[in-house]
Amino acid sequence: MKVEQIYTGCLAQGAYYIESNGEAAIIDPLREVTPYMDRALKDNAKIKYIFETHFHADFVSGHVTLAEKTAATIVFGPNAVTNFNAHIAKDNEVFTIGDLTIIALHTPGHTMESTSYLLKDKNGKDYALFSGDTLFLGDVGRPDLAQKIGELTEADLAGFLFDSLRTKIMTLADDVIVYPAHGAGSACGKNLSSETVGSIGEQKKTNYALRADMSKEEFIEEVTDGLLPPPAYFPLNVKLNKEGYQDIDQVISKGTHAFSVEDFEKVANETDALILDVRHQSEFKKGFIPRSIFIGIDGGFAPWVGALIKDIEQPILLIAPEGREEEVIIRLSRVGFDNTLGYLKGSFNAWQSSGKEVDSIASISASTLEKEINQNNALVFDTRKPGEFASEHVLKAENTPLDYLNSHIGKFPVKQDFYVHCASGYRSVIASSILKARGIHSVVDVLGGFKAIKETEIRTTEAVCPSTLK
Repeated sequence: MKVEQIYTGCLAQGAYYIESNGEAAIIDPLREVTPYMDRALKDNAKIKYIFETHFHADFVSGHVTLAEKTAATIVFGPNAVTNFNAHIAKDNEVFTIGDLTIIALHTPGHTMESTSYLLKDKNGKDYALFSGDTLFLGDVGRPDLAQKIGELTEADLAGFLFDSLRTKIMTLADDVIVYPAHGAGSACGKNLSSETVGSIGEQKKTNYALRADMSKEEFIEEVTDGLLPPPAYFPLNVKLNKEGYQDIDQVISKGTHAFSVEDFEKVANETDALILDVRHQSEFKKGFIPRSIFIGIDGGFAPWVGALIKDIEQPILLIAPEGREEEVIIRLSRVGFDNTLGYLKGSFNAWQSSGKEVDSIASISASTLEKEINQNNALVFDTRKPGEFASEHVLKAENTPLDYLNSHIGKFPVKQDFYVHCASGYRSVIASSILKARGIHSVVDVLGGFKAIKETEIRTTEAVCPSTLK
């Protein structure tokens, strides 16, 4: 028996490979499926099943493409409706992989089709639970993503989740391994652990949502408290996962078109494409194509793309580090952005060398910001999440979270210099690029973000408890 977690940090997502006696199963695969096929080939195994724990909202799964390339059967849980061939499992339905048994446990709550998969070893002993977004380490799935189904409310879904956890999951033995679909950094829960593998017994002891003495009413209140609005791209990804999508090879073929400076500028003007610059923030700040948007490939790239670019059909032109263009296209496709038209050959250096207009972002050190606050009552905007801001922030700073920057645009002065920061400098540069693209050029970035600010004498203050934030 082989069980391997294939974890993708930028999405905080875990896919799984299971193999026994030449048969294999994949659970919650990513969009690019070659690694799974190569892994099975290494074991001389045939992929028999592709198990989906639910219709994912935060990424486009690779189930459709993988099934087309391997003839494996796609399996969803009860209540799932798809536009492609799939086996809709019954609750407690049994599947075999070599000497192993996998049981579909219908665990609605995160979504109504949510299903966990219980793996039994060759002796019939419960070995591991692939819990999807039903149970995370330290948390459970948010119950507000499927409210549009009938008349369900998030409280209704939370109630289903309570029952699923207590009747299907907490009844398992303490030594059963828990393999969740996500870890810390995912927007599918509130307070996920940075660990990616745990056990049922450990979660009974440490996970607030699994307290033995917890009533359903208490569970509903705690699980729904503090939920921020989900990213705008979530329902668009659900739609793709239900209805299907184009092969990623086609997406890569179109997106890896290399444009000269002249052709790049022409295509940008003719298609109204978004110019997305994914270089490191320090390089972007020094110089970039006017009105381009920065979202660095080496940060939380895909989730920020999904949160900030509202339309997955948006045409995109790339400014990328040379040699990493295909990587960027793949990572865009993971969250459903398949309309990359191409990239600038030679990256930004080619644009700059051609004598074209360039822009830049002004920045100051935290120590200089301290002087500006003390002497000029400087305006400071904090682009961190509300929970981060709540724990501590610069006195009199305004919280304008990057996720919802568009709703705060009117707060930023057009003619007066103002200062933006995040935790360490990635998100604030994204915010600065968006503001400049909107014609707000008086933005100044704070180098090193709040981490650097904490090392100065700038006054900070605690705000409300994060648990009260809605």
